[in-house]
This record gives sequence, C-alpha cells and structure tokens, in this order.
Amino acid sequence: MVNLPAAVLDSLSGLAFGDAFGDRWFGILRREGPAALEARILPPEPLWRWSDDTAQALVLVRELAEGGGTVDRDRLALRLAEAYADDTHRGYGASMHDVLRRIGAGEPWREVVAEQFDGQGSWGNGAAMRVAPLGAWHAADLDAVAEQAAAQSTVSHHHPEAAAGAVAVALAAALAARSRGGPAPARPDFLQEVAARLPDSDVRSGVRIAARMPAHTSVRHAAEVLGSGYRMSGPDTVPYALWCAAGHLDDLCEGLWSTVAGRGDIDTTCAVVGGVIAARTGVAALPPAWHAAREPLPPVGSR
Repeated sequence: MVNLPAAVLDSLSGLAFGDAFGDRWFGILRREGPAALEARILPPEPLWRWSDDTAQALVLVRELAEGGGTVDRDRLALRLAEAYADDTHRGYGASMHDVLRRIGAGEPWREVVAEQFDGQGSWGNGAAMRVAPLGAWHAADLDAVAEQAAAQSTVSHHHPEAAAGAVAVALAAALAARSRGGPAPARPDFLQEVAARLPDSDVRSGVRIAARMPAHTSVRHAAEVLGSGYRMSGPDTVPYALWCAAGHLDDLCEGLWSTVAGRGDIDTTCAVVGGVIAARTGVAALPPAWHAAREPLPPVGSR
C-alpha cells in the first residue's frame, strides 16, 4: 500500500467529516428549522453518510497515489465515472449524472464536459469540493498545486471559474499544511496569499473581498456578500468557504459549526472547510461522538 503524507490523509478525513456533517443538516433544517442550528443541537443518528464530495476526493487521492502526485486526466475521468457507476446515490449534481454516465459509456471526456451548458461548460463547485487533499500533497510547491488542481478540474468542469475555484481551495489546503506545527496565519494574510496566485476570475475577486472583510463580520453577512453555494457555482461557494476556514485554522470543530450557519450548499462548503483546516490540524480533536458516527472511509493508503 502506498504511503501517503499525513497532511493528505488528514485533509481527506477532514473533508469527509465536513461533507457528512454538512449533509445531515439538510434534513435537520427541513424537520426542525433553524432553531436546531442556532442551538447547535445534533439529533442522534446511526450514521453520518458522506456524499459525492468525499466519493470524488477518494478517487482523486487514489489517482495521486498511483501517479506519484501527478494527475493523469484520462485515467481520472474514467475513475470518476467508475466510482459514480458503483454508487449513484451519493448526491451527484444533475449535470454530473449526465457527464459521468456518458464518460462511463465510452464517450471522450473532453467532448462531454465541453458540451455542458451550451458549450460553456459547468462552473459548478464539484472540482473545488474534492481537491483539498491535492493541495496538501503538493504543499511544498505552490506552482504544482495550481497546475495539478486546474488539471483535475478539467475532467468534469470545462468553465474557467470552476478551475479557479479548485485552484483556490487547493492553494488554501497547501498553505494550511505548510503551517502545521506553527502559528496560524491571520485570516486576511491567508486569503490574500491565495488570491495572489489565482487567475483573473470572479473567484479571485470574491477571495479578495473576503480578505478585506472586517474581523467582526458575522457569518450571516459573509454568506450574503460572498454567497454560500446556493447557486452551487465556484464563485459563490469558494470565497465563503475559504473565509470560514481562514478564520478557524486551529479549530476544525468550530470551523464546521461556523460554516454550516451560512446555510447554502452546506455539505460542499463544509467539505471544503474540513479539507483545508484538517490539512493543518488533523481530525483528532473532533468530538468522539463524531468519530463514532461518521461513515468510515475505505483504505486509500497509509501514513
């Protein structure tokens, strides 16, 4: 079994915790309304299932392990399609059902993803939600982080905003991993460093706005200004999620509670936050009940 860097396994585990934690709040909010969220009440459930966010992150980590950190896009596209075919009930978005079915049926992935949304390609948040462990893998080389994050994006999302979102999350995870064992960067500095390495895009503009927000900004206001994933696009998901992560780089539990309070696409925003923060902190400090409740991850490697 391939030995994976500790930060990669931590990031993957944190991503899965965030995904499963956020995903269950859709049902809780429908049944009990926002009072349960405001009170931070977690009704007991036998299992916290993770969604397509984690399913795709697992595929990506296996691809990195086999490729020595380099993404083979043809192989990754097929692996994503195979994982989808094995379990189609993980909450995949409508366009991804079409993309992954067609790739699995043998259609060329480049043509399939380029045809989405009248030839614009998807600018959804799917490439960003799975990518944090890649950033942790390449933490020592931020140029490689950006290159490989953009490459893995293209197998499912043709739009440049989707790629920018993926690069932003991967850079954030890399910077978090680089800070392991040292003081946490200040939120503005952390976000500005991410933005400085992004291409001209709405994602970069959003991250820059997030970096300039005053320290006393509330989660609700940040979600309203930045967007918390209601449109499920890269630009309206990634800046908010990174704002949440950057403010809680030493506290994964609080980071997830803060993120879910912004509502929106909460499994994805929490997956991003979990993947970024855990690249620095690991997941050991999460409550034991959370560890007992979350669906286990299949083996992908060892430390």
